[in-house]
Amino acid sequence: MNTFLSYPFQNIKFTLEERVSDLVSRLTLEEKLSLIPFRQGSVKRLGIPGYWIGGNAVQGLFAYEGATTVFPQNLGLSCTWNTELIKEIGEMIGDEARAYDKLRNGLRGLMLRAPVVDLARDPRWGRTDETFGEDPFLTGCMYSAYAKGMQGDHPFYIKTAPILNYFYAGNNERDRLKSSSCISPRNKREYYLKAFETPVREGSVLSVMTAYNAINGTPAICHPDIKAVLKDEWRLDGFVVSAFSDMQQTVDEHQYYNTYAEAAAAAIKAGIDCIMDDSELVKKSIREALDQGLLSETDIDRAIRNVFRVRMRLGQFDPEAINPYAQITESVLYKQEHRELALRAARESVVLLKNENNMLPLDKERLQSAAVIGPLGDVVCRGFYTGSPPYQVTPLQGIISKLDPNNVQFKDGCDRIILQSAATRRFVGQRHIYDATLAANKEDAGSGEHFKLTDWGLGSHTLLSTANRSYVTCGASGISASAKEVGGWFNKELFNFIPQEDGTFAIKAWNGQIATVVDETIRLKDDAQIGISDKFIIHPVIDGIAEAVAAARASDVAIVVVGNHPLINGREEVDRQDLSLPPQQEKLIQEVHKANPNTVVVIIGSYPFALNWAQENIPAIVYTAHGCQELGNAVADVLFGDYNPAGRLSMTWYRSVLDLPDMLDYDIIKGKRTYLYFDGDPLYPFGHGLSYTGFQFSDLKLSKLKMTADDQVKVKVTVKNTGLRPGDEVVQLYIRANKSRVKRPLKELRGFTRIYLQPGEKRTVEFDLAGTDFACWDVTRDGYAVETGPYTIMVGNSSGNIILEAAVQVHGETIPPRYPYLMIRAENYDDYASVFLDECRDGEARQYGFEVTGSCVSVIGRDGWISFHDVEFESGAAGFEARAACATENGSIEMRLDNPDGMLTGICHIGHSEGRHSWGTYSCRLTGAEGRHDVYLRLKGSVHLSSFRFVK
Repeated sequence: MNTFLSYPFQNIKFTLEERVSDLVSRLTLEEKLSLIPFRQGSVKRLGIPGYWIGGNAVQGLFAYEGATTVFPQNLGLSCTWNTELIKEIGEMIGDEARAYDKLRNGLRGLMLRAPVVDLARDPRWGRTDETFGEDPFLTGCMYSAYAKGMQGDHPFYIKTAPILNYFYAGNNERDRLKSSSCISPRNKREYYLKAFETPVREGSVLSVMTAYNAINGTPAICHPDIKAVLKDEWRLDGFVVSAFSDMQQTVDEHQYYNTYAEAAAAAIKAGIDCIMDDSELVKKSIREALDQGLLSETDIDRAIRNVFRVRMRLGQFDPEAINPYAQITESVLYKQEHRELALRAARESVVLLKNENNMLPLDKERLQSAAVIGPLGDVVCRGFYTGSPPYQVTPLQGIISKLDPNNVQFKDGCDRIILQSAATRRFVGQRHIYDATLAANKEDAGSGEHFKLTDWGLGSHTLLSTANRSYVTCGASGISASAKEVGGWFNKELFNFIPQEDGTFAIKAWNGQIATVVDETIRLKDDAQIGISDKFIIHPVIDGIAEAVAAARASDVAIVVVGNHPLINGREEVDRQDLSLPPQQEKLIQEVHKANPNTVVVIIGSYPFALNWAQENIPAIVYTAHGCQELGNAVADVLFGDYNPAGRLSMTWYRSVLDLPDMLDYDIIKGKRTYLYFDGDPLYPFGHGLSYTGFQFSDLKLSKLKMTADDQVKVKVTVKNTGLRPGDEVVQLYIRANKSRVKRPLKELRGFTRIYLQPGEKRTVEFDLAGTDFACWDVTRDGYAVETGPYTIMVGNSSGNIILEAAVQVHGETIPPRYPYLMIRAENYDDYASVFLDECRDGEARQYGFEVTGSCVSVIGRDGWISFHDVEFESGAAGFEARAACATENGSIEMRLDNPDGMLTGICHIGHSEGRHSWGTYSCRLTGAEGRHDVYLRLKGSVHLSSFRFVK
């Protein structure tokens, strides 16, 4: 800031709104345009510095050029079920962000993309590790605490402005830039929006980022819910930013608009305040939009105001002396207290999944020897958004710190191999001591390079040179052993070994190209035809599993550390194809257990796994997430009883991928996703986790047994530590509606608390439930309803272990039967088959007496139906009217009663019209539509239905 300037916007005596208004009023149009991109330009004449929006604080601060404190992946943090801890982590990240912002002279670093709030409805989602799990209540509470910590507690100034990601229902990586999520109103209100609603309404967040996907056919960047829900309904007191490059992708991938000018205009009109695309392209696109009358300068002003309202609260235009956060310096970076907090977070996130016959904790005084086994035993893996920690402790290092190092063996279970060219018969090695490029230039096997071959499953392998401890990677000049870690947006360290009929192997690189020998050098070629120069012979040097088995057999205990690599087979842009461990890891576990029944399996993972054989056979299983600099210490502390684990799963762990519907099916109700609706037998239920001590729940009491929708009920339960060790218990409160108009969740989390108890100590835990906690979304009236009826209050230590129950009678309302003679939106169906929700662009609906709706029901194939339950026709309906379209052929809507093939009361014929959806009003006569029925509208042909009504 130029201190010699003194405008009202720089004067703290004015209100925030007065200052923002003054600032915007002084800007030229060209200056305003430079402030819409996420790399905001400077306005030197007014002392406004340039600024970048959108750093990363997903797993601790990602500082790009320096070390920061690194915590477990967010999926791991959610397993702590500890909002106080999460708030402390947010505070610490905010401190480190302030320190780096000062080092960068305030250019960027205070508006930070923080954990992904979009819910992990499917464990195959590649970004599951960035989330707080599958439950909207837990996620909302955890994120709100995290964001509050990052913002600080000053009444005006904020430490940082966390950006809530991604609004909303964008949890698939497959086709994420062009796919559309089909979200019904109940799914939307009760599930997908709920996790966002809590932190926004509480004021915990001042910024939200939209998702890449479309929602019911409309790209998230220009979806009406940005304004209607985020800004108007929830009153977001800040700004909305688009996902990276999403303006371009709305044109190039979604093909929703023809020009970037249209995309930019639609985004800003919808409520986007900052566009995260190339700055010059954004400015050019907005200029064109202004010239074409798609935008007005008032629209630009509104967006800029929202961003500067937050920048001013960061203190960017005020003297540092009056901003309590401006004094934070680099001395806070990864200081001792932060390291201790990282260890605490890592410990609290560890989940004890199984502990048969109290195999754990291990007794380090009696244990004579231990074998640490597995590809993740001596590594701490980093993901896309993991910062650079000042140090890392691997599981092996943590375990060695507990025992005599001479009594610990480590075997990673991976094979060591030598490669030989089938064409030249020469062996593969580095071209020169100073050149790591691989070449088939060695005359004998003894001089060939030894590679550690790690099989990550699904055809993904890495090769690590044992000579220079570097990974084999692909470059412009060939393949070389030169990568210090596996990573990068394009994972060039992945290879697939494809067996050939003659016993050789072709090696396919990350991009589908084939490795080939050209003048000794190993290069890549596009031609998929496999020739003799593209074949390699694999010579085993060390059998990794045999080595591991020998070590296990010679030790008192075998600790097998397996899981995934955060950047392989499941990550941003890549969804998992299965829930199982890699087959090589499954075999490793089984062979080690066969050699030594005293086997402990440690899962280090970014998501849930189907561990069926291990659960059946392995006596003790521990789970933790990736990334934390204190990973190894936390694992060792749990294994040897220096810390009593109390982590609880924040996701359902299924037994098989067959328990899940298609990845792109977003209907969690009908698809029976998550603990809310899954009625099968999970491997581990949501909220599951064991302890080294025991807890007793008793004396469940409700302050009242009858209540109204406006009341509150206080729930009390006594918890006692009945074991011999101190430890934490996570007390979980669930509710269930026992009578409802609609299918309600099997149970819903409505409260939780993590408490610490000494042996023999007991404590009374209290929860407050409001009448609104029992609400569901009523599609008949477009609003929440608390239904009159009996509800069950459940308390336990997991969703699968409910220990105590009590009943409460809630006097709310009875949802009335549908009145068919008013307009009904088609998307407000009660059930459906073979349809999906798409966008409705019906600009003429209102003049025909129909509501302009954002979504329509479209047929999958040529025959589908939607149903509307409990419709009261009274004395009878004589006719039916609909706003509909047929894109490719003539179609029809059949009106049937009580089931899809029930009594036919009429057929409304829909004529084919040109255009994507060319809407019209169609009608027909009805016979027999009287009394009270479930109504089924059967859509045939290429019908799109927006809204309808019956006529007396």
